[in-house]
Amino acid sequence: MSLQKGEVNLTQLNAALFDLDGTIIDSEPGITATFDYTLSQFGISYPREQMRAFLGPPLSESFARLVRPEEVDRCVEIYRRRYAEDGIYRCAVYPGIPDVFRQLKEQGWTVCLATSKLREAAVTILDRFELTPFFDLIGGSSADGSIETKEEVLRSILPALEAQGRHGVMIGDRFHDMEGAARCGLPAVGVLYGYGDEAELSAYQPLALCKSPKELGDFLSLHFNQ
Repeated sequence: MSLQKGEVNLTQLNAALFDLDGTIIDSEPGITATFDYTLSQFGISYPREQMRAFLGPPLSESFARLVRPEEVDRCVEIYRRRYAEDGIYRCAVYPGIPDVFRQLKEQGWTVCLATSKLREAAVTILDRFELTPFFDLIGGSSADGSIETKEEVLRSILPALEAQGRHGVMIGDRFHDMEGAARCGLPAVGVLYGYGDEAELSAYQPLALCKSPKELGDFLSLHFNQ
Protein backbone atom coordinates (compact mmCIF):
# COMPACT_ATOMS: atom_id res chain seq x y z
CA MET A 1 0.00 0.00 0.00
CA SER A 2 1.34 3.45 -0.88
CA LEU A 3 0.18 6.62 0.83
CA GLN A 4 -0.41 9.84 -1.08
CA LYS A 5 -0.27 13.44 0.12
CA GLY A 6 -3.51 15.13 1.06
CA GLU A 7 -5.07 17.77 3.29
CA VAL A 8 -7.91 15.61 4.65
CA ASN A 9 -8.08 15.01 8.38
CA LEU A 10 -8.01 11.22 8.41
CA THR A 11 -9.43 11.10 11.93
CA GLN A 12 -12.81 12.26 10.57
CA LEU A 13 -13.52 9.31 8.29
CA ASN A 14 -16.50 7.14 9.25
CA ALA A 15 -18.43 6.47 6.02
CA ALA A 16 -17.00 4.27 3.25
CA LEU A 17 -18.48 4.71 -0.24
CA PHE A 18 -17.59 1.76 -2.46
CA ASP A 19 -17.53 1.48 -6.21
CA LEU A 20 -18.83 -1.90 -7.43
CA ASP A 21 -17.12 -3.08 -10.64
CA GLY A 22 -13.40 -3.59 -10.08
CA THR A 23 -13.66 -2.79 -6.36
CA ILE A 24 -16.16 -5.26 -4.89
CA ILE A 25 -16.65 -7.61 -7.83
CA ASP A 26 -14.69 -8.77 -10.86
CA SER A 27 -17.33 -8.10 -13.50
CA GLU A 28 -15.13 -7.96 -16.60
CA PRO A 29 -16.40 -11.24 -18.18
CA GLY A 30 -20.04 -10.19 -18.02
CA ILE A 31 -19.45 -6.61 -19.11
CA THR A 32 -17.28 -7.47 -22.11
CA ALA A 33 -19.67 -10.25 -23.20
CA THR A 34 -22.58 -7.82 -23.02
CA PHE A 35 -20.73 -5.11 -24.93
CA ASP A 36 -19.84 -7.69 -27.56
CA TYR A 37 -23.47 -8.77 -27.90
CA THR A 38 -24.78 -5.21 -28.03
CA LEU A 39 -22.32 -4.05 -30.68
CA SER A 40 -23.04 -7.15 -32.77
CA GLN A 41 -26.64 -5.93 -33.09
CA PHE A 42 -25.24 -2.95 -35.00
CA GLY A 43 -22.83 -4.99 -37.10
CA ILE A 44 -19.82 -3.86 -35.10
CA SER A 45 -16.97 -6.15 -34.13
CA TYR A 46 -14.72 -4.71 -31.44
CA PRO A 47 -11.65 -6.42 -29.90
CA ARG A 48 -12.51 -7.71 -26.44
CA GLU A 49 -9.03 -6.95 -25.16
CA GLN A 50 -9.74 -3.26 -25.80
CA MET A 51 -13.05 -3.31 -23.94
CA ARG A 52 -11.28 -2.92 -20.62
CA ALA A 53 -11.60 0.82 -21.18
CA PHE A 54 -15.38 0.41 -20.78
CA LEU A 55 -15.07 -0.95 -17.25
CA GLY A 56 -16.08 2.01 -15.12
CA PRO A 57 -17.48 4.81 -17.33
CA PRO A 58 -21.22 5.42 -17.76
CA LEU A 59 -22.65 3.30 -20.60
CA SER A 60 -23.65 6.27 -22.71
CA GLU A 61 -20.10 7.61 -22.55
CA SER A 62 -18.64 4.30 -23.73
CA PHE A 63 -21.14 3.74 -26.54
CA ALA A 64 -20.68 7.32 -27.75
CA ARG A 65 -17.16 6.26 -28.76
CA LEU A 66 -18.42 3.35 -30.83
CA VAL A 67 -21.71 4.22 -32.54
CA ARG A 68 -23.48 7.18 -34.10
CA PRO A 69 -24.99 9.68 -31.62
CA GLU A 70 -28.54 8.67 -32.55
CA GLU A 71 -27.75 5.03 -31.70
CA VAL A 72 -26.39 5.56 -28.19
CA ASP A 73 -29.70 5.35 -26.32
CA ARG A 74 -30.66 2.18 -28.20
CA CYS A 75 -27.29 0.62 -27.33
CA VAL A 76 -27.80 1.38 -23.66
CA GLU A 77 -31.27 -0.17 -23.79
CA ILE A 78 -30.02 -3.36 -25.48
CA TYR A 79 -27.04 -3.59 -23.13
CA ARG A 80 -29.12 -3.28 -19.98
CA ARG A 81 -31.62 -5.89 -21.12
CA ARG A 82 -28.90 -8.36 -22.11
CA TYR A 83 -26.88 -7.71 -18.96
CA ALA A 84 -29.91 -8.44 -16.79
CA GLU A 85 -30.43 -11.72 -18.64
CA ASP A 86 -26.85 -12.94 -18.86
CA GLY A 87 -23.97 -10.63 -17.99
CA ILE A 88 -25.03 -10.06 -14.40
CA TYR A 89 -24.31 -13.71 -13.65
CA ARG A 90 -20.75 -13.60 -14.98
CA CYS A 91 -19.09 -11.93 -12.03
CA ALA A 92 -17.41 -12.91 -8.78
CA VAL A 93 -16.66 -11.16 -5.50
CA TYR A 94 -12.99 -10.41 -4.98
CA PRO A 95 -11.55 -12.71 -2.29
CA GLY A 96 -11.36 -10.87 1.03
CA ILE A 97 -14.06 -8.27 0.30
CA PRO A 98 -16.70 -9.82 2.61
CA ASP A 99 -14.11 -9.77 5.39
CA VAL A 100 -13.54 -6.06 4.77
CA PHE A 101 -17.26 -5.37 5.10
CA ARG A 102 -17.54 -7.40 8.30
CA GLN A 103 -14.55 -5.56 9.74
CA LEU A 104 -15.97 -2.14 8.88
CA LYS A 105 -19.44 -2.89 10.24
CA GLU A 106 -18.00 -4.23 13.49
CA GLN A 107 -16.13 -0.95 13.92
CA GLY A 108 -19.21 1.14 13.25
CA TRP A 109 -18.54 2.45 9.75
CA THR A 110 -21.44 3.55 7.58
CA VAL A 111 -21.02 1.49 4.40
CA CYS A 112 -22.43 2.74 1.09
CA LEU A 113 -22.43 1.72 -2.55
CA ALA A 114 -21.72 4.35 -5.20
CA THR A 115 -21.78 2.73 -8.63
CA SER A 116 -22.48 3.96 -12.14
CA LYS A 117 -24.19 0.64 -12.79
CA LEU A 118 -27.99 0.72 -12.85
CA ARG A 119 -29.06 0.64 -9.21
CA GLU A 120 -31.46 -2.27 -9.71
CA ALA A 121 -28.70 -4.36 -11.32
CA ALA A 122 -26.32 -3.50 -8.50
CA VAL A 123 -28.83 -4.59 -5.86
CA THR A 124 -29.38 -7.88 -7.72
CA ILE A 125 -25.64 -8.55 -7.63
CA LEU A 126 -25.33 -7.67 -3.95
CA ASP A 127 -28.32 -9.88 -3.14
CA ARG A 128 -26.86 -12.78 -5.12
CA PHE A 129 -23.64 -12.71 -3.10
CA GLU A 130 -25.44 -11.96 0.19
CA LEU A 131 -23.66 -8.61 0.55
CA THR A 132 -26.72 -6.34 0.75
CA PRO A 133 -27.01 -6.47 4.57
CA PHE A 134 -23.61 -4.77 4.88
CA PHE A 135 -24.86 -1.60 3.15
CA ASP A 136 -26.56 1.34 4.81
CA LEU A 137 -27.09 3.23 1.53
CA ILE A 138 -27.06 1.99 -2.07
CA GLY A 139 -26.56 4.54 -4.83
CA GLY A 140 -26.50 3.79 -8.53
CA SER A 141 -27.48 5.21 -11.91
CA SER A 142 -31.14 5.62 -12.79
CA ALA A 143 -33.01 4.13 -15.72
CA ASP A 144 -34.25 7.56 -16.82
CA GLY A 145 -30.71 8.90 -17.18
CA SER A 146 -31.08 11.59 -14.51
CA ILE A 147 -28.32 9.96 -12.45
CA GLU A 148 -25.48 8.55 -14.53
CA THR A 149 -21.99 9.82 -13.70
CA LYS A 150 -20.11 8.98 -10.52
CA GLU A 151 -20.47 12.59 -9.40
CA GLU A 152 -24.25 12.40 -9.82
CA VAL A 153 -24.42 9.11 -7.95
CA LEU A 154 -22.40 10.53 -5.07
CA ARG A 155 -24.50 13.68 -4.88
CA SER A 156 -27.63 11.52 -4.68
CA ILE A 157 -26.50 9.88 -1.44
CA LEU A 158 -24.31 12.51 0.24
CA PRO A 159 -27.22 14.49 1.77
CA ALA A 160 -28.25 11.44 3.80
CA LEU A 161 -24.68 11.05 5.11
CA GLU A 162 -24.37 14.73 5.93
CA ALA A 163 -27.65 14.62 7.84
CA GLN A 164 -26.15 11.88 10.00
CA GLY A 165 -22.92 13.80 10.55
CA ARG A 166 -20.89 11.20 8.66
CA HIS A 167 -17.66 11.97 6.78
CA GLY A 168 -17.21 9.90 3.65
CA VAL A 169 -14.32 8.52 1.66
CA MET A 170 -14.75 7.18 -1.90
CA ILE A 171 -13.13 3.84 -2.70
CA GLY A 172 -12.68 2.81 -6.32
CA ASP A 173 -10.42 1.45 -9.03
CA ARG A 174 -10.82 3.93 -11.91
CA PHE A 175 -10.25 7.63 -12.48
CA HIS A 176 -14.03 8.11 -12.69
CA ASP A 177 -14.19 7.28 -8.98
CA MET A 178 -11.34 9.64 -8.12
CA GLU A 179 -12.72 12.44 -10.29
CA GLY A 180 -16.27 12.06 -8.96
CA ALA A 181 -14.98 12.22 -5.40
CA ALA A 182 -12.90 15.31 -6.12
CA ARG A 183 -15.87 17.11 -7.66
CA CYS A 184 -17.91 16.35 -4.56
CA GLY A 185 -15.17 17.44 -2.17
CA LEU A 186 -14.53 13.91 -0.92
CA PRO A 187 -11.22 12.20 -0.22
CA ALA A 188 -10.62 8.95 -2.08
CA VAL A 189 -8.75 5.67 -1.77
CA GLY A 190 -7.68 3.81 -4.90
CA VAL A 191 -7.52 0.04 -5.25
CA LEU A 192 -4.98 -1.55 -7.57
CA TYR A 193 -6.51 -5.04 -7.77
CA GLY A 194 -9.27 -3.76 -10.09
CA TYR A 195 -9.16 -2.34 -13.61
CA GLY A 196 -7.22 0.89 -13.18
CA ASP A 197 -3.49 1.32 -12.70
CA GLU A 198 -1.27 3.34 -10.40
CA ALA A 199 -0.62 6.14 -12.89
CA GLU A 200 -4.34 6.60 -13.57
CA LEU A 201 -5.24 6.80 -9.89
CA SER A 202 -2.21 8.67 -8.56
CA ALA A 203 -3.02 11.65 -10.75
CA TYR A 204 -5.89 12.44 -8.34
CA GLN A 205 -3.74 12.19 -5.18
CA PRO A 206 -5.81 9.59 -3.32
CA LEU A 207 -5.20 9.08 0.39
CA ALA A 208 -3.82 5.63 -0.35
CA LEU A 209 -3.41 3.04 -3.07
CA CYS A 210 -4.23 -0.46 -1.84
CA LYS A 211 -3.04 -3.60 -3.61
CA SER A 212 -5.52 -5.97 -1.96
CA PRO A 213 -8.82 -5.97 -0.06
CA LYS A 214 -6.87 -6.71 3.12
CA GLU A 215 -4.72 -3.61 2.66
CA LEU A 216 -7.90 -1.62 2.06
CA GLY A 217 -9.58 -2.91 5.20
CA ASP A 218 -6.47 -2.28 7.29
CA PHE A 219 -6.14 1.30 6.02
CA LEU A 220 -9.78 2.14 6.68
CA SER A 221 -9.71 0.53 10.12
CA LEU A 222 -6.64 2.55 11.05
CA HIS A 223 -8.38 5.84 10.23
CA PHE A 224 -11.90 5.23 11.51
CA ASN A 225 -13.47 7.87 13.75
CA GLN A 226 -16.45 6.77 15.82
